[in-house]
Amino acid sequence: MRTRIHAVNKNRSKLNSPAASGEPAAARADGVTSSRARSSRLGGRLGPFAGRNFRVFYAGYATSLLGSAMSAIALTFAVLDSGGGAADLGFVFAANVVPQVLVMLGGGVLADRVGRRLVMLVTDSLRLLVQATLAAALFAGRPPIWLFVVLAALLGAGEGVFNPALGGLRADIAPRDQLPDANALLSVVQSASMVAGPALAGILIALTSPAVVITVDAATFGVSVVSLALLKVPAGTSTRQSPWRDLADGWQQFRAQTWLWLTTVQFALFNLFTWAPYLLLGPILARQYLGGASAWGVISAAYALGSVLTGLAIIGRRPRQILAVAVLGTFGFAVPCLLLALRAPGYGVAAGALTAGAGSAIFDTYWTTAMQQRVPASMLGRATAFSLTGAYALGSMGYAVIGAIATVVSPVRILAFAAGYATLSSAVVLATPAIRSVRWQDPPADPASSAAAR
Repeated sequence: MRTRIHAVNKNRSKLNSPAASGEPAAARADGVTSSRARSSRLGGRLGPFAGRNFRVFYAGYATSLLGSAMSAIALTFAVLDSGGGAADLGFVFAANVVPQVLVMLGGGVLADRVGRRLVMLVTDSLRLLVQATLAAALFAGRPPIWLFVVLAALLGAGEGVFNPALGGLRADIAPRDQLPDANALLSVVQSASMVAGPALAGILIALTSPAVVITVDAATFGVSVVSLALLKVPAGTSTRQSPWRDLADGWQQFRAQTWLWLTTVQFALFNLFTWAPYLLLGPILARQYLGGASAWGVISAAYALGSVLTGLAIIGRRPRQILAVAVLGTFGFAVPCLLLALRAPGYGVAAGALTAGAGSAIFDTYWTTAMQQRVPASMLGRATAFSLTGAYALGSMGYAVIGAIATVVSPVRILAFAAGYATLSSAVVLATPAIRSVRWQDPPADPASSAAAR
């Protein structure tokens, strides 16, 4: 889900500037606190880029995201070129999603036990091998569908282990007072890859073949591996208790944070009732009355553009009621569903998608920041795993369920319900005291304990 299907962490207002508030020792060791001069050279509000860790990780992560966005398109054409049909594509896509859900909880435990960086290094190395194997098979001829399924399952399992580790690593690569800006910048590159990746893939496939694009994706995993190897971040938590005990501790932490499990339930049902119908039925309605794939491409690009622009706009913003602002962003998801149900013109639906993308950036940035502020660092991998697993599970089933329902109920009615549910659920969650009581938390004066690096 990489947040889509969506996942998928307070007291005063704005934080003091890094120079005025006194930086942690870990940040100094990382080079984040070189001075106000470097921050100003980077544009002031792009402060996370002053830190070596963040710069190195961002470069590798952005490259890897671009490769993954490209390979998703290439995989579709590779299956079709190998003689597969719609059913075969369904098997391949399901093989990629299901293992993610099955391994996430274990991935969260592993990340917190042995270290997020190490887990991400291993998973990206394995995904490099998987994509290299697929590319070699494609260059050799027309691989059987079972090979696509097996390799997609391995790739999905790697994603399922990688994402909880990423949830924890975010808090290690930037000073605590710059985490919201770091989260916003990571959201920007995620959305930008959604636009640039498919476009580049289409050009490369037209000029060469899907095998070349898959090869490029394998190489981008290599770039990610190098960037992860260069990071200096805290090691995993040394523990003698069993992994099951670690998992139980993670569950206790997740359950104890009412706002955390409440927003997870919100997105689990949202993905089932709203976003799965939108992603599945939106292209169908686009083909029926908007002009087909090109119209849907513009709508999808508008969503990503809204996320990119908003992610850049909220850098430096420190809302007092951080989680209430995050949930306010979720109201945007109803807009494109409603406009499609009303059979609005293409530019109207694109504007609605732009609004949804803006809301996505707001929610992702501030929800992630709230988690980083309120969940102990040693638990972030497990807390992320529980949240992502909950958000994924129902949404993954939504495709099959909504597809069957759409044969009986018109797509317009389903999307009208999707818009209504999204609005109602956001209003209910926003009205909950557990959400409105979560305030911005200033970082402690001297979190030097985070300086222990590998």
